[in-house]
Amino acid sequence: MTRPNLLVICGRNKRRSRTAEHIFKNDSRFNIRSAGLSPQSNRKISESDLNWADQVLLMEADQKTKIRKVYQHLELPPIEILDIADDYEFMDE
Repeated sequence: MTRPNLLVICGRNKRRSRTAEHIFKNDSRFNIRSAGLSPQSNRKISESDLNWADQVLLMEADQKTKIRKVYQHLELPPIEILDIADDYEFMDE
């Protein structure tokens, strides 16, 4: 059985999505990668990220609109909103 590819996205890939990637990077149930939507992101989302992903996890609902607008030419994988506010630092519980 192949492991699904999870793409976790937040605004700048500095805190929330990086924390998720760091926590789950060695999980044998799936592959995980993180990215941000902002041009100032540590790692900015790319078309290849979306093509790689089997599932996209977003921190905020408005991020879904942004992704659909920028990448409207792609067949996007399923997207789930986690509703995690930008109130946490990297590796906060």
